[in-house]
Amino acid sequence: MLLFALLILSHTTQGLPNADDVTTPPWASTESQPTTTDVPVTTRDEADDLGIRLPSSLKPLHYLVKLQPFINGNFSIFGYMEVEMEVLEPTSKITLHMADIITKNDTIKVYTPGQATGQGMRIKKHEYDHGRQFYIAHLKKELQKGRKYILSMEFLGYLNDKLHGFYRSTYMDADGNTRNVAVTQFQATDARRAFPCFDEPALKAIFEIHLARESWMTTLSNMPIAETVPIVGQEGWVWDRYEKSVPMSTYLVAFVVSDFVQINTTVNDNVVLRVWARREAIDQAQYAMKVGPKILSFFEEYFDLPFPLPKMDMVALPDFSAGAMENWGLITYREKYLMYIPEVSTPESRASVTETISHELAHQWFGNLVTPVWWDDLWLNEGFATYISLLGVDRAEPTWKVLETSAIQGVHGVFDLDSLESSHKISIRVNHPDDITEVFDGISYQKGASIIRMMTHYLTEATFRKGLTNYLKSLAYKNAVQDDLWKYLTLAAHEDGILPQNVTVKMIMDTWTLQKGYPVIHVKRSLDGTSAILTQERFLVERSTNSSNSTDYKWWVPLTYTTQSEANFNQTQAKLWMKDSEDYIIVLSLPPTDQWVIFNLQETGYYRVNYDDHNWNLIIQQLKKDHRVINPINRAQIIDDAMSVAKAGRLSYDIAIDVYAYLRNEEEYLPWATGVSELTYIETMFKRRSGYGALKRYLLDLVLPVYEAVGFDDKIEDPYLEQKKRKIAVNWACKLGHKDCLGKALTLYRQWMGNADNTSLISPNLKWTVYCRAIEEGGEAEWDFAWDQYLRTNVASEKTLLLAAMACTKEAWILSRYLDMAINPVSGIRLQDVGNVLRSIGYNDVGRSLVWNYLKLNWNDIYTFKKRRRGELMKSITYNFNTKQELQEVLSFLRRRKVSLEGNQRNVQQVEEKVRNNVAWMDANYDVIVQWLEENGYSSKLRIT
Repeated sequence: MLLFALLILSHTTQGLPNADDVTTPPWASTESQPTTTDVPVTTRDEADDLGIRLPSSLKPLHYLVKLQPFINGNFSIFGYMEVEMEVLEPTSKITLHMADIITKNDTIKVYTPGQATGQGMRIKKHEYDHGRQFYIAHLKKELQKGRKYILSMEFLGYLNDKLHGFYRSTYMDADGNTRNVAVTQFQATDARRAFPCFDEPALKAIFEIHLARESWMTTLSNMPIAETVPIVGQEGWVWDRYEKSVPMSTYLVAFVVSDFVQINTTVNDNVVLRVWARREAIDQAQYAMKVGPKILSFFEEYFDLPFPLPKMDMVALPDFSAGAMENWGLITYREKYLMYIPEVSTPESRASVTETISHELAHQWFGNLVTPVWWDDLWLNEGFATYISLLGVDRAEPTWKVLETSAIQGVHGVFDLDSLESSHKISIRVNHPDDITEVFDGISYQKGASIIRMMTHYLTEATFRKGLTNYLKSLAYKNAVQDDLWKYLTLAAHEDGILPQNVTVKMIMDTWTLQKGYPVIHVKRSLDGTSAILTQERFLVERSTNSSNSTDYKWWVPLTYTTQSEANFNQTQAKLWMKDSEDYIIVLSLPPTDQWVIFNLQETGYYRVNYDDHNWNLIIQQLKKDHRVINPINRAQIIDDAMSVAKAGRLSYDIAIDVYAYLRNEEEYLPWATGVSELTYIETMFKRRSGYGALKRYLLDLVLPVYEAVGFDDKIEDPYLEQKKRKIAVNWACKLGHKDCLGKALTLYRQWMGNADNTSLISPNLKWTVYCRAIEEGGEAEWDFAWDQYLRTNVASEKTLLLAAMACTKEAWILSRYLDMAINPVSGIRLQDVGNVLRSIGYNDVGRSLVWNYLKLNWNDIYTFKKRRRGELMKSITYNFNTKQELQEVLSFLRRRKVSLEGNQRNVQQVEEKVRNNVAWMDANYDVIVQWLEENGYSSKLRIT
């Protein structure tokens, strides 16, 4: 699953329909009305004490699921379910997961295959455990070990509007009519909201799905339709019966009921690939139809395994909580991550579509074919899909150089999160559903991808692929833990002579997955330069009295390096290792003291490097003299490491900022992207202080050369990375108030206001800058025009861009009105977008207090599809809090809300830690940087006569 933050205010919704309000269809039993067991609600602590996992006595083999969702009626679902089980240990209880479902208890039967339902096992008691979401059938007699039994039941469900389980969505067609869609989102623990099941990833089974629909609609599921037959007694309704699935986990089961249309192609003569969307948006599916087959074919080649299903459906949905979901054979997407139209969509939109498609297709092997036993190894799904997806993108769009750009930006992004004391291990024990949702974060995705990338380099690509393919082939349709993967990679590494026989991948990788954080390697060269002592410690951006001892953390670190005389940055296989048992190592045969050495070639290792001041200055001199001698990835790494180590107080800012001196001559995208990303933190910290004027002048002086080199006017024929560099230059020049840039942006926007139908007037690449700056500099007219365009556009990515840009206004009353609109369920802002609107307003200096106050007053009334999203919103609003007063506000709020922070514990810890770090950074570095600026001619002081 590709995850994106989502938060909404609790909207008024109906609960489950009352049994008296529902007409029972002819195929359902009328012997009894739905009944539930009235039991107390179990608290989370009680649930943890009882154990949230299902008993291990039963194993599901086969499900038959029949569902009739009344999507154009009262949103009820009539359901029937059979599950065939094998008894692994004698038991008198059958325990299934179930939530938001009303059971028809008189219809629940337990019997052996071939036995009449009336002759089965007697059930003496039905129980529902709310806290653990268990339905428990207590039997009069024990089920016998080794035998197979079937449990069947009828039940009543509901198409909710919370974007999880089996839920409903709506859209307006070209004639202004409201159309309804029913769709599923089951990961991680929501299949139980659609039908009672063994809802754990290790409990794979075969599924036979039957979906009822009105004849003018279509249904989709994981497999192709086997037959369609009329429903007796219900004119205009039909059953779609689907072919039996391959063995799979419940969270990968999926259904869609809609009036969507599709375009299709055939991949490698055996897989039908279809893209489904609203009729009004299907013309935006051509790009997905182009890259999807390329990437699917590439993964078949890369994994040396054919895609195991006969079809692949990709569906663009108006409302979807995540970015996309890898349901086997039926991938569901938020519309903007599947639809692209060149005349309107930005280059970033095209990239996100490609990356999302690749990510979800990678899951079809890594996650679907072989699935983690439990969610503590979620990173095996998401880390691999994140890294492998870059390979797919590189095959589809090689000129983008994503293995050099996106991969490194992913490393730098997660470095910040993983440098907090409140980070977590990649492989982390989880039990409660709230814990499960919290591990869908940057650590599982980006850190997972980064250490996998590191493995491919120290094992070599060939050995890595060999071990990976053997792992997938040996465990196909089964489950695995990370030790299984380590075993197959070790076998390949030993066969190929990559690792010594006494070293295993597990020995190395357990140090990266079973402890949090990452190391900084300190390189201290001898006086003559020919040797260096290397030590490692955990990198923390700020040390507090509560911080664990960083020297207690040790890793197996693959070390690569080159020297000034060699300047060979392509040897990325480890030259030597620093073991977790070593306090230091000595590297010999280095060049004399007047020549630099650079470690971590192409930043393939998941670690930072800090040098002695002399070596830092040698590197800076090289950058100033001829930066092209150093690989572009390492130029970006040098910037990122220098600024981050300085932020942590391990390097003077004099040296770190001096690294930037060469950037005026830099022509590559990645170093520029890294450079401005690092300066963003300083700019944010300075923004409300008197030194901001001096910093602003320095930044403008830095950016203007590249702005003048690339120019404001965009060229469609420019390479993708050139366009991205132009976007950086234009955005920063305008943000810093450069008159030429602002003038051109405002002129373009006003021309658009005068000719609203000309959607190609503004280059897609410059839309964010033009929209945001025009709305920021303008007033009500500019804002209202953007809102009208939001309502008019049929392109989802354009809607997202406009929603973010409308938060740029500096008019407090407009932002207040926008906040009211965002939390009003009938405003026209979709539920999936409300969190992004609140977050965008919170990023605005004027709007931050509005959202912060709203969050404090309405914490318990905010509904989130996953509880942790409230914590994510809090993180984004407080990201620039840097005063002691603001810290006290945060601490006071957290103390008051301690009981209601359930599902947000880690996010809340990170909020507090980040604000504390900001306060400490200001105390330690603000005056230092102001002094540097003054000494270098960038003063904020007014001359007094």
